[in-house]
Amino acid sequence: METPSNQLESSSMTREEEEEMQQDISKLQYQVQQISLSLKVNEAKMNGVEANMNGMQVKMFGVEAKMNGMDVKMNDMDDKMEELKINLNTLL
Repeated sequence: METPSNQLESSSMTREEEEEMQQDISKLQYQVQQISLSLKVNEAKMNGVEANMNGMQVKMFGVEAKMNGMDVKMNDMDDKMEELKINLNTLL
């Protein structure tokens, strides 16, 4: 079975051309490694952003729940104020 290096040896390329080709292959392998690492870093960052967004969504639900609780308290206070006005009017 011929490997790429065997194919190079049996080709009509000069030694210089073979070395240049090997250097080009090494450069391409390095670039592929760098791209792969960059993709992994970007994926990790995206996962972090997604986690932050999920955390913010949970906080927003908490804020919404608190606001709903405040609405209930305000409505209760409005009812008590109306009751107080009625009581004051009956006293006067």
